[in-house]
Amino acid sequence: MTTDDPSAEVTDLLQHLIRNACVNDGHVASGGEVRSVDVLRQHLEGTGLDLEVSEPAPGRANLVARIEGSDPSAPSLLLLGHTDVVPANADRWQRDPFGGELVDGEVWGRGAVDMLNLTASMAVALRRLADRGFRPKGTLIYAAVADEESLGTWGADHLVQNEPDAVLADYVITEAGGFPLPSPTGIKLPVIVGEKGSYWCTLRVKGTPGHASQPYRTDNAVVTAAEVVRRLAEFQPPTVLHDVWRRFLGSMGYGEAVTAPLLDESTFLGALDALPLALAREFHACVHTTFAPTIVHGGTKTNVIPDSVDVEVDIRTLPGQVGADVRRLLDLSLGDLAAKVEIVSATDDPSTASPVETPLWDTIARVTTGFYPGSSIVPFLTVGATDARFFRRAGQTAYGFGLFSERLTIEDYGAMFHGDDERVDVESLRLSTLMWEAVAEDLLA
Repeated sequence: MTTDDPSAEVTDLLQHLIRNACVNDGHVASGGEVRSVDVLRQHLEGTGLDLEVSEPAPGRANLVARIEGSDPSAPSLLLLGHTDVVPANADRWQRDPFGGELVDGEVWGRGAVDMLNLTASMAVALRRLADRGFRPKGTLIYAAVADEESLGTWGADHLVQNEPDAVLADYVITEAGGFPLPSPTGIKLPVIVGEKGSYWCTLRVKGTPGHASQPYRTDNAVVTAAEVVRRLAEFQPPTVLHDVWRRFLGSMGYGEAVTAPLLDESTFLGALDALPLALAREFHACVHTTFAPTIVHGGTKTNVIPDSVDVEVDIRTLPGQVGADVRRLLDLSLGDLAAKVEIVSATDDPSTASPVETPLWDTIARVTTGFYPGSSIVPFLTVGATDARFFRRAGQTAYGFGLFSERLTIEDYGAMFHGDDERVDVESLRLSTLMWEAVAEDLLA
C-alpha cells in the first residue's frame, strides 16, 4: 500500500541509483546501466505492471513499464528518465560522488539532479499509482533508458528506432525544468519546450614538422592551435532573439526596465552584467550559438615541432541553424586562420521544439498551482541536449519538467549539472513524485 508521503521511498531509491555509479564516458563499454535497471525492475515488480527490459549492447539496458489505458483514443503519456551519469572528479567534491549520502535533508551524489532524481521519482509515482489500482483511459508509460549522457545510441534513440511500440506516446515528459523562479507576479515554473542543437566537431590544425631545438619562425601546429582556441573562446556570435526566448521573457513579469534590454540585440550582452553569473550564462547560451573548445590532442615527441593538432569543440546551435551556418560562424571566428583549419569530423544534431498549445501544457499548468498557489508555467529553451529530441522528431510533443522546492536556487542547480557537489533536497523529491501522479491523473484519467 502507498503512504501519503513518498519521501522515504524516493530518497532510498535515488540513493541506490547514485551508488550504482552508471558512469557514461562515451564508450560503449561504459555506463553499465543494467545495474540500475535491475534495481528499478525490482522496485516495480509485484504491482501488476507490464515490465520489459532490453539490452541493445552488453550492460546498456533499458526498462519500460506501462499501465495500459482502457480507451485507445485517449491521450498517452511517457515519463522518460535516464540512468547514466557523467564522470565525477572525487577530489573536487566535499563528499563521495557515488556515496548517495543523506545530509541535512539533501541527497548527495553524481546524478542527483541530472537526472536520477526524476528517474527515481517517476518510478515511485508509477508504483504508487499501480498500488492504488489506477486504471486510466489513456496509457501511462515509464522508461528508464541508457546512454543519454552520450548520444542516446543505446537508449532513447534505439528504442524509438527499433521498439517504437514500446515507448511512443502522444506526450513525453523528461528533464528538466520546474525550478521555481521568483518574479514580481509570483513564482514562475519553466517548462522546457525545446532545446538547442549540437554540432560536436574536431578541428585539425596543420603545421610543418621540424627540430624543436630550432623553433624560430617555425610553423608550429600547437602554437597555431592555441590561437585557434583563443579566438573560439573570445568569439561573440550574433544575438538571436528567437520566439521561445521572447515568450519566456514576456511571461516572467520582470518589468520594462529589466525586460527591454534583454529583448534588444544591441543591449543584450550589457544587460547580462546585472545578473547572477549562473543565470547570465544560461541566458547568454539561450540566444547565442556557443563554441566551447574542450579537448586538444597533438604532437608526437618533445623535440619535434608538431605538424598536426586536433581540437574538439562543443558547438550548440540555435533553432533553425544547420551545419552550413556553423561553418560560416567558424570561418568568421577564425579569420585568417580559417584556411589552416579543417573540420575532420562533425555530428550535426539540430535543435528541436514542441508547441505550447497542447493538453499536456494545460495539465501541467493546472496541476502545479496545487503545489505553488499563484504560480504559472513559462516556456523555456534548454541549452543542453536531452532525449526529448528523439521523440519530437518522431512527431510527439515532449517537454522537460520536474518540480523543485525553493531550498536551492536555479543558480545552485545550474552549477551542479555536470559540476561538483551535486545534490538534491528531499522536499524536491517529494514534490516531483506527487506531481507525476497528479499529471497522470489529470491528463489520462
